[in-house]
Amino acid sequence: MVPLDLDQLQSFCAIADCGSFTEAARRVNKTQSAVSMQIKRLEERLGQSLLSREGRSVTLTEHGEAVYARARRMLRLNAEIMDLFADGDLKGSIRFGVPDDYAVRLLPVILSSFQKTHPRIVVDVRCQPSEELLEGMKHGKYDLVVFTQGTNQEYGELFRTERMFWVAAHGGQALAADPLPIAGGQHCCWKQNAVEALGRIGRDYRIAYTSSNALAIASAVLTDLAVGFLPESAIQPGMKVIAEDANLPRLRDAEIAIMRASHAYGGIYDALANHIVAAMGNLDGKDNLPIAAE
Repeated sequence: MVPLDLDQLQSFCAIADCGSFTEAARRVNKTQSAVSMQIKRLEERLGQSLLSREGRSVTLTEHGEAVYARARRMLRLNAEIMDLFADGDLKGSIRFGVPDDYAVRLLPVILSSFQKTHPRIVVDVRCQPSEELLEGMKHGKYDLVVFTQGTNQEYGELFRTERMFWVAAHGGQALAADPLPIAGGQHCCWKQNAVEALGRIGRDYRIAYTSSNALAIASAVLTDLAVGFLPESAIQPGMKVIAEDANLPRLRDAEIAIMRASHAYGGIYDALANHIVAAMGNLDGKDNLPIAAE
């Protein structure tokens, strides 16, 4: 049995990531016709159609979905083998995205320690809501992103779960208001979770403050405009964690994951991803989360 061509699989994964032959060709440094020929040969080799083309839209077929997950694993294993024979002098640049919920208390500590151990790797950081980070990944803007929807997003590598808490301003009155004023992101999975939980217990509420900026939402909570909801590591000084007996429902745990572009395996990418998981991860039972000084 002749092995599959990794170069073809790389191009296939790039198309699956961005939904475009044109963009995929740019990412793998080939012409669009060369990429099209690669996919044709791969489909002929497997005897199945992997991609469905409707106008300019390209999606995975059922067979394509099955191949994609396994192709990702093959690309990762290939990178691991190449790393065995690398000289160990890691250098390059990484486009990294992280939700701004973690930008104040976690990001400075984690990236500062990474730069000390890997001074020749340049990390270009952009802080945005998870939804925008995932959309940016689709359009080739990032190599790695941390996002806060965990296993709700396919192909994310889940590495941390955290308790979610209702939070309010110390001494504030928002918690006693009826309906309950809440603050959250515009397309935030945490807000959806909170709204669904309030609905289950019949607690009346209103969306008092909406923003895509985590600092703006934190300010709304700290100035007593609304009650908020945050994972433990994103709670800021001045916020009061609301006890569970305050007529508020238990929230679903936050799930945090890393997503990689299909090329972002091995070398500098594993260096950063492994550093983040070591610093933030808790799925091995350990939780040594670094927090910036308050």
